[in-house]
Amino acid sequence: MFKHSDLGPPSFQTSRKLKKLIDNDVICYSGNATLKIYGTLQCASGKRMKMKNRVFFSSVAEALAHGFRPCGHCMREAYLKWKTG
Repeated sequence: MFKHSDLGPPSFQTSRKLKKLIDNDVICYSGNATLKIYGTLQCASGKRMKMKNRVFFSSVAEALAHGFRPCGHCMREAYLKWKTG
């Protein structure tokens, strides 16, 4: 897990670093560190979060190991499974 802000200040270069990590499958999921929710990179809810709260994961297992729960929007099945126990 690492924070979006660790890549650097908002700039074109930071965006390129992020894209390279996504293209190389280093980053597969993003999450909100404040709310402890993770989801897909395409999630509309995730795209609206503040950069200072955004974290990235390489796998679902990594997100769960850090105590995050699935997003109810983009990961509906996983969320319902998590919610029921």
